[in-house]
Amino acid sequence: MASLSRNTLLAAGACVLVGLVGYQVVTRVHAVTELRAETVRNALPDVAVIQAKPSPKTVTLTLPGNIDAWYQAPLFPQASGYVKMWYKDYGAEVKKGDVLAEINAPSLDAQYAQAKADLAEAQAKYNLAVVSANRWRAMAKSQAVSGQSVSVADANEKAGLAMMQAAEHKVDQFEALERFKTIEAPFDGVVTSRDINVGDYVSSGTGEHGSNGDASQLFTVSDMHKMRLFVSVPETFSYILKPGMTAEVSVPQFANRTFKADFLTIARGYDPNTRTAITEFTIDNDRHELWPGTFASVKMTAPSTPGVFQIPTAALVFEEKGMQVAVLDANDVVHYHNIQVGRMADAETDVTSGVSPSDRIINNPPADLLEGQKVHVVQPAKGYDQENEEIEG
Repeated sequence: MASLSRNTLLAAGACVLVGLVGYQVVTRVHAVTELRAETVRNALPDVAVIQAKPSPKTVTLTLPGNIDAWYQAPLFPQASGYVKMWYKDYGAEVKKGDVLAEINAPSLDAQYAQAKADLAEAQAKYNLAVVSANRWRAMAKSQAVSGQSVSVADANEKAGLAMMQAAEHKVDQFEALERFKTIEAPFDGVVTSRDINVGDYVSSGTGEHGSNGDASQLFTVSDMHKMRLFVSVPETFSYILKPGMTAEVSVPQFANRTFKADFLTIARGYDPNTRTAITEFTIDNDRHELWPGTFASVKMTAPSTPGVFQIPTAALVFEEKGMQVAVLDANDVVHYHNIQVGRMADAETDVTSGVSPSDRIINNPPADLLEGQKVHVVQPAKGYDQENEEIEG
């Protein structure tokens, strides 16, 4: 009986030992298999893929702009003197020809008087020359005087006429300057600046853009029945600007209101420093709600080009032979495709040819990724790809 119990215990111990050995063998085989699989996975670069999406049906662009008057005229004096009186202040609505100010110019008045006196003298001398010439010509008919004397008389008559005409032009010049003593509005508008007071000395000159720059600006008159809106449009968006296009304009003083602006023209050239083109819109402003110098936020919307896809800009591969993207086939093998790009932005780029919606495009491909290389596709961690976050959300 004792012998039977000992044999049973030995058999049980052997079974336990065999089970332990078998467990260890199976565990090690599984570990080796997992290690081999992990090694294979680590040998393949991890990549995230995206798919091209059709571009939106419309392109919307919001840019800063500057609103200016339809016409804006800074007025400078053409006669130097002292301000006798001004009649229109800031914000005054004026009609063409309205008197804005008067200038007292005693020096000009004296010159004008001198010019008229010189004209009277020249007229008297001319009249005397005419009388003398007629007498000499009459005597020449009877051979009483020489031909030389008659020629001299004729020359004196012509010289007197020229001197009289010069004096007349001089008087006309000072008459024109005398009219400039009265400052008038050049067109219907609003006085947006007044830079003079009674008694101020103002000097004539070539204006604020002249070489001397010594002219005194008196007023600024602005025609505000319609306004001009100037926007610097980036080169990549200039293609959306076409006749008939409109824009929504927001200004700080009207927070909950927009104004309609109509496309007028675009400068057919880009500023090499900013790569932008000056674009001009017009805004109706019959009630003078908008003022010159207003900052504006301009929202432009235009139809997009059909057949264009968008991909993240990070997916682009810059090569000497052109722009490319890395595309995966059904076996997760890399193939580089040549593409044609359109508008490029920080986040997304328009692709006009070379991709399709079914292509699996590698986003932000590694620099050492080779053609024909097999890769491991992974899902980016949340927060790594903003677009994936939006899809998941």
